[in-house]
Amino acid sequence: MLELRDVTRVYRLGEVPVVALRGANLRVEPGEFVAVVGPSGSGKSTLLQILGCLDRPTSGEVILDGQPLERLSDAERTRLRLTQIGFVFQRFHLISTLTAAENVAMPMEALGVGPDERWRRARALLEQVGMGERLHFAPARLSGGQRQRVAIARAVANQPPVLLADEPTGALHSDDKAQVIGLFRRLN
Repeated sequence: MLELRDVTRVYRLGEVPVVALRGANLRVEPGEFVAVVGPSGSGKSTLLQILGCLDRPTSGEVILDGQPLERLSDAERTRLRLTQIGFVFQRFHLISTLTAAENVAMPMEALGVGPDERWRRARALLEQVGMGERLHFAPARLSGGQRQRVAIARAVANQPPVLLADEPTGALHSDDKAQVIGLFRRLN
């Protein structure tokens, strides 16, 4: 389903090349639950950004469902992210002026899902992640664990076959970490 073949990513800091990834290979089959671990600065986030079509490799191939992604236009990559890849970030990236339900409904609106279906699915997803009583709460009124559960519901709103999470429990307390990991297991 998702594959990296000999992927390298080099950034430039002025005249100095910085190798973030060197010859990375990875194959993830449907239904697999994979964790990428390593010390800070080892390229984990760069790897996820490349897998998620947020960045392009300097060399190598990224393949999703048998399709090489390097020749896709920016618009095609954006559409692919909207339909095929869900993201969960360490810092949630919820829109502060929107409610939990509005945050979850937003990617469905971008996909063209009608308002009634959008709100029905947003409510169902928030209930599934234990946030049914907080539909109309803004992110500032939610705990870190609650914000992350809203972010997870948003990430799966368009039913993507791939879900990427970059340190999804890094900013959470122990109890919230266990709940988020349990939620990922149930979703998988």
